[in-house]
This record gives sequence, structure tokens and C-alpha cells, in this order.
Amino acid sequence: MKLQVLMFYQDDPKKCTAAKMVKFGLAKNIKKIGTKGLVLDPFSQKTLMPKDKSTINCIIGIDCSWNLADQAFSKKFNGVKRKLPPLLAGNPVNYAKFNKLTTVEALAASLIILGQKEQALELLEKFKWGHTFYELNQNLFEEYLKLENEEQIDLILKDYGFL
Repeated sequence: MKLQVLMFYQDDPKKCTAAKMVKFGLAKNIKKIGTKGLVLDPFSQKTLMPKDKSTINCIIGIDCSWNLADQAFSKKFNGVKRKLPPLLAGNPVNYAKFNKLTTVEALAASLIILGQKEQALELLEKFKWGHTFYELNQNLFEEYLKLENEEQIDLILKDYGFL
């Protein structure tokens, strides 16, 4: 699956996961979003589901600071907007916090939910803590792969004691 990032250059360039993905040729830096791309938007009303795979041709991560996320996502973007189901961050800055993911974690999670686990693990390999993100969420990913509707998410989170 094609991966793209729209970068706002708001974070420390040395810690920017999007820049590292672009550097290694794992994602393309873009300036404009097309209509068939899946835009990862934490403020979207709809959650990414495995069935979304048939409606998209690429995944787009918006790379911005969490402190400025509401400003970045208030811009009008084309594409199919989806938020990720709740996941624990594996990155050192937001370790074990729900939904405070880096761009690479968000893209990898999307790939896994859309059935592209090998590509996701390849992305995460480039980061010392990448395996931590996968390991923290491995059981959740297995459950999210079976999702048929958004109501099932709360049931999963209750089963794991998160709600």
C-alpha cells in the first residue's frame, strides 16, 4: 500500500518519524491530498475498519505536533477521513498513552488494520522502539482485524479493562 505524509514541520526534526520514513523511501512527502486517499484524522467521526481497504488507494499521515493538532486538522482535507481505534503509544515521548501516536505508529496501525502487517512491521523496524508499539497493541490489533462495526470497539476495550 502506498504511504504518504503531509508534513507541517512542527516537531524536532531529529525525532520526526515522518521525515525518517521519507528519508528511507518508505513514504512520500506530499503537498496536496487526493480524493481516494485515506487521511488519518484523530478528530474524524468514523473509525478505520478492515472493510475500508476497498475504498482507498493510499494512506496519508498528517505529521504535526500534538500540541497543534486541532489547528492542523481544522484545515479542509480531501480524502476518506478515519480515526484509528484506541491504541497505546510505544514511542518514548508518549509511552503507553492512548492515541498519542507518532506518524509512523499511526501509519503502521492503519496498515495492520487493513491487512498489511508485513509492511507495517517493516516501517516499525526503522525505529528502536517500533517493536514496542506492536507488542503493546498486538492483542488489540488481533481484535480490531475482526471489527465489523464501531460498536464492537467499546466491547473490546471493556474486555481488556480499558473502559
